[in-house]
Amino acid sequence: MHFLPALTRPVMASVLLMLAACSASEQPAAPPPLEGAAIGGDFTLTGEDGEPVSWGDFAGQYRTIYFGYTFCPDVCPVDVQRAMAGLKQFEESDPERAAKIQPLFVSVDPQRDTPEVLTEFTDAFHPRLIGMTGSKAQLDQVVKDFAAYYRIGEPNEAGGYLVDHTSITYLFGPDGEPIAILPTDEGPQAVAAELDRWVR
Repeated sequence: MHFLPALTRPVMASVLLMLAACSASEQPAAPPPLEGAAIGGDFTLTGEDGEPVSWGDFAGQYRTIYFGYTFCPDVCPVDVQRAMAGLKQFEESDPERAAKIQPLFVSVDPQRDTPEVLTEFTDAFHPRLIGMTGSKAQLDQVVKDFAAYYRIGEPNEAGGYLVDHTSITYLFGPDGEPIAILPTDEGPQAVAAELDRWVR
């Protein structure tokens, strides 16, 4: 039987501790904030190319999803810009993991957000961002399943209107499980850090 010299034992112990620390840093120390939450569910809407798009089409991928509308005067453009800028930062730092994320934008204003309008909007923020919308019945169900909210406002004299809605960007995992809310209010760098924390 071989015994380690007395001086070697502390060194080996230090190495083992370092290896354990490295392994621990590869996974989050705490469970995801939304772990076990009843948020999400399969759906099929109409994509910006006019073709059906289903939640299940992206099985195996991480997904970000935001509910808003392209005519939103301030909140939506800011939220989407920060979320997609954060994704771009993450793509620059870790292209392989970032490629596992599919960003989605669901418009709750189908009357104005035609496929052409949706395409122009999503292309302005990220080349992989997919826009989609649907009928009121479809949107009501999806919004309910994803713990979101929207309400179409009364038209003004010019016929325009605002839409009240939640301003949350969710991150879901490869199995469609809710993981976290991206901190768009803190800017792109915070979004990139949150993606780096959860995407494996």
